[in-house]
Amino acid sequence: MSQTGESLAADEFVNIWADASHGNEFHRQWSKHADGEHQAQPLQAANVLKKAYPEHSVVMTYQNPLNFPDALFSPLPNAPLVTTTAFYPGRRVNGKATGILLDSVEFAAFVGAWKKYDFIVYAVTYPTIYGFRTLYAILHEGSQDPAREFLYSMGTRNSTADEEIWVYNRGYWSQDHALWMSVQSADWKDVILDDTFKKELQKDIYGFFKSEKVYRDLVIPWKRGIIMHGPPGNGKTISIKVIMKTCDALGFAPLLIKSFQHWAGEEAAMQEVFSMARLLSPCVMVLEDLDALINDRNRSFFLNQLDGLEGNDGLLVIGTTNHFDRLDPGLSTRPSRFDRKYLFDDPTRDERVLYAKYWQNKLKDNKEVDFPDTLVEEIADQTGQFSFAYLKEAFVSCLVTLAGYEGDDKPSFATAMKAQIKELRKQLNKSKDTSAQRDFRPLFDTLSDAAPVASFFPGAGPTFVSAQEAASANFRVLPNRLQQGRRDLRDPITHMASMEEARRALAGLHTPSAWDSSQTQIAGPAHSGRSLEK
Repeated sequence: MSQTGESLAADEFVNIWADASHGNEFHRQWSKHADGEHQAQPLQAANVLKKAYPEHSVVMTYQNPLNFPDALFSPLPNAPLVTTTAFYPGRRVNGKATGILLDSVEFAAFVGAWKKYDFIVYAVTYPTIYGFRTLYAILHEGSQDPAREFLYSMGTRNSTADEEIWVYNRGYWSQDHALWMSVQSADWKDVILDDTFKKELQKDIYGFFKSEKVYRDLVIPWKRGIIMHGPPGNGKTISIKVIMKTCDALGFAPLLIKSFQHWAGEEAAMQEVFSMARLLSPCVMVLEDLDALINDRNRSFFLNQLDGLEGNDGLLVIGTTNHFDRLDPGLSTRPSRFDRKYLFDDPTRDERVLYAKYWQNKLKDNKEVDFPDTLVEEIADQTGQFSFAYLKEAFVSCLVTLAGYEGDDKPSFATAMKAQIKELRKQLNKSKDTSAQRDFRPLFDTLSDAAPVASFFPGAGPTFVSAQEAASANFRVLPNRLQQGRRDLRDPITHMASMEEARRALAGLHTPSAWDSSQTQIAGPAHSGRSLEK
């Protein structure tokens, strides 16, 4: 192409873009602004908009007004709409992938109406050192008061979770309608627990919110902490769902904390979480997997927030964990933090009877299922060490298996149920055996007690680099020391390998070995039933 042709093509391209932005001075100026190195984007946007709309006031915000359900918005005529589009996968339907396309605004302009007021709203996205931010400019012909009133109404509406539950995850608060829907089916009648245990738990939850005056009269902070712990599959999750549902219905906002991840660090996340809880109190804050949320890095700051140096009145904190032994004593034993602990252990025989009767009642109208009281007792007897999750799996799998039969060879409900229990028993025993084989902590403890530490690392000692070596340009001494370190580690590794061979040989004997996890304190004490710690 000739130089003249290239020039004409370039002019044609520029003219096309100019036509697209014709009549919108802000788009022209913002495009020019985006080409350069600018830092004060809100200031630049406000200056340009004031020139383009001299009769309008301008209110800038980072809160998205376009999703406010009480207002109506439509694209501004003759204004460019620039978006980026991404595909978000959904659930598979009949084996086929589904999803939706979502547009993210880069530049857009809208006209809107709220109450008796009309607005023009510009949305622009620009990069920051932490990612991208979207700035919204609300223009109103006249004073700022209508726009500010609009933002206030939007803020109060967004702070009230209507058929939604506040969820904090990955550094952001969100209002989760799907979670709210999922907890609506939860009910205390579906929580099969010892009656005394269940009533104590309910009393601690609902009694707390009724006892504000008692706390005030005693001049003590109106706050409480509860830990729900125990092996998985024994009712913690369903209990949390019921608590969130019922507290929400009573007007006490439930807050679910899934992580303390935040771009500014975990302390920033904790500050945001407790600030929101204090704002919404009285409320119930649920800390999911407490042992994973709290670690050595963030524990001190978390405890300061929990102790309520800024005031935690009306805050009920519920932490859940499958590993109570991993919690720091500052959480598990310190008074006035988590002063109530509920152990959701594997169900006792009486609770297994209750659970079997629960299913007996559910299936009473099913003419194809013969479920006599004698079978209730047999199921309870044959399911020792089963969690509630295993018990549920036994019933569900049994019913699914029976549904697959169409001929006369269909087994009875009792036969199918006992077969399913037998199969789950094999899985349970295999799971426990595998866990015991993988747990080398008792082995290492035994080895440490049986041999001096020095015998494991002969000749190994601390290696340092002197200041003179570090300052010199010749670092060939470092590979030599690394090679020596490898030789020092070779002997203990060989020794550990020989000890592992000895362990495997002893594992074949019928007598318990010194490092059998079932014979050590590390496996934890056996529980004969539920416990409530005060």
